Amino acid sequence: MFLMRTIALLLLCSQTCAAEDWPHWRGADRRDVTVEASLWDGTSWVNDQPMWTAAVGEGGTSPIVIGDRLYAMGWSNDQDTVFCLNTDTGKEIWKSSYRCPRYGRLATGDEGLYSGPTSTPEYDAETGFLYTLSCDGDLNCWDAKQQGSRRWHLNLYDNFHVARRPKIGRSGLRDYGYTTSPLIHGNWVLIEVGADSGAIMAFDKRTGQHVWSSDATGPAGHTGGLVPITVEGLPCVAVLTCYRLLIVRLDEGAAGKTVAEYEWTTNFVNNIATPAVSENFLLITSAYNHNAICKLKVTLSGIEKIWEQPFASKVCSPIIHGGRVYWAWQKLHCLDWETGSELWSGGQFGDAGSCIITGDDRLIIWSGRGTLTLAETAVRSPDAYQERAHLDIRSRSDVWPHVVLAAGRIFCKDRDGHLHCLKSGP
Repeated sequence: MFLMRTIALLLLCSQTCAAEDWPHWRGADRRDVTVEASLWDGTSWVNDQPMWTAAVGEGGTSPIVIGDRLYAMGWSNDQDTVFCLNTDTGKEIWKSSYRCPRYGRLATGDEGLYSGPTSTPEYDAETGFLYTLSCDGDLNCWDAKQQGSRRWHLNLYDNFHVARRPKIGRSGLRDYGYTTSPLIHGNWVLIEVGADSGAIMAFDKRTGQHVWSSDATGPAGHTGGLVPITVEGLPCVAVLTCYRLLIVRLDEGAAGKTVAEYEWTTNFVNNIATPAVSENFLLITSAYNHNAICKLKVTLSGIEKIWEQPFASKVCSPIIHGGRVYWAWQKLHCLDWETGSELWSGGQFGDAGSCIITGDDRLIIWSGRGTLTLAETAVRSPDAYQERAHLDIRSRSDVWPHVVLAAGRIFCKDRDGHLHCLKSGP
């Protein structure tokens, strides 16, 4: 009996005490899956009132969390500002600002739906450097351990003469500036530049010096991030560009070489949802003319379509977990990973939103204009959508920024820059 109780306590502790940083777009594993528990205690969830709220400026960019530090970015009064806040109190530790327009220099269309930076900061644990990318192409490297001092800077438009995104379909032009988060790989920071001289480029993460450009060229998409993927033992990176899914190699001597391409062009250049990866499989989705989600197998010989189903996500990036696929657009959807068949859907979540899977197999969804929802995954509810709790946080703007779970707290932000920290208990 004593042994059984000890094991039960250890299992409970593993569920409730696991902690994990959120240092990148879509979290530590870049898949929107965390080891942290959902904060559901069996009868109640997070407190109705935020632990603290901070104003960090306009933008769709999402916060990241490392230890007791939260990094966020926003636009106000003709400048972008990068904030470092204490996760316990929300108090400012440091901030760094630079001149920047509210929209990118080539921006056109939908200005009423967004403003300020969209790209999420990227943190490098080896150097302690923080990388940010503005809508106007300002790539900055900040030393997070030295009060945010700037180590280097370059502008993608100025350096690489990037053109405006093309008109797609019969609709008007759409160009939202730079949206894709930087990605650290070894000594490089990888950027979707979208230039005639390279779709993806690598820069030395310590100096900003250009290292290589991909063989593939052409305009960028509007997704939130590049995606690491291993193909037949080789490190690669994938991104959904304006015209196609692109996978390039990252191994020494072949960096920037194209592994495979898969045509995927969406009206309004609305390739927005970040591809999801599992082993050498990728999942892409968009609405409008496609209104579909597609599973692809990537090898060094090319791409094979495994299945395509008539379900879509406009913004929310899909999650692959436990043999299931999840995302929130209008409803929370659950598909079978092997076949693409829909297992269930439910709830009401609107166009804007993001979701994450917690260590205790639950989903946290941040959607609409400030609704935070806790629902069960198919592990706990295999046959139907089951909501555990929801909380309405009043917002006058869409919640494009991605929800974050780290340090035993939920961090959620709207595009006007209202950043909330929520926790359970007293």
